[in-house]
Amino acid sequence: MEHLELFFKSIFIDNMVFATFLGMCSYLAISKKVSTSVGMGAAVIFVLCVTVPVNWLLDQYILQPGALGKWLGEDYSSYDLSFLSFIMFIATIATMVQLVEIIVEKFAPALYNSLGIFLPLIAVNCAILGGSLFMQSREIPTISLAAVYGLGSGIGWFLAILSIAAIREKIRYSNVPPALRGLGITFIITGLMAIGFMSFGGMLTGGDEEPKEASKTAGDVKIQDEVQKDVKKIADNHIKGIE
Repeated sequence: MEHLELFFKSIFIDNMVFATFLGMCSYLAISKKVSTSVGMGAAVIFVLCVTVPVNWLLDQYILQPGALGKWLGEDYSSYDLSFLSFIMFIATIATMVQLVEIIVEKFAPALYNSLGIFLPLIAVNCAILGGSLFMQSREIPTISLAAVYGLGSGIGWFLAILSIAAIREKIRYSNVPPALRGLGITFIITGLMAIGFMSFGGMLTGGDEEPKEASKTAGDVKIQDEVQKDVKKIADNHIKGIE
């Protein structure tokens, strides 16, 4: 249940684009066509799925204070390498991006040419680095949860760029006011989509208050019954005294 909750939360509620506005450069530049958006989104999913759990391992066994002592002995338990987090995370991300670039160039040269400079720029995409930093700051306890968080974050970014690409292809033939054409209408649509995605927060929080309300109501009914019994008993005693 915890994995499923984190999965849907990372897609809809904590969406990289609509909740934190990370990765906006490639989101705006690549989203002119659906075909290129699908390729870019798939690359981001793959990179996040690999880098977040790998960076979780680095954080747990190298970067955290005392992490070296877990596997090198007590002599290294006093070391704190947390200041290397950015360097280590970016190195991992750059390695995975190079792997993606080689694979895309080998098996999909047309997609490689259409993505252009934005494919290697995934290495400095703040959404990719943000996934690892959020994983670290939220102290995700297990590697399986880290992998689920990376997958969900990638799918959320993929849905965002795919949705805006489909809309931008349609609005080319729409009568958009001249002052809003281009990035203007794109930012407006992005804001409206962000409001829609944030509304999914009710899926995880809407049912929390129901059991409390039910128990509170049951307690109130019990108290009312006891009060009614006491009032009836007093009335009966008073009637007997009059008789």
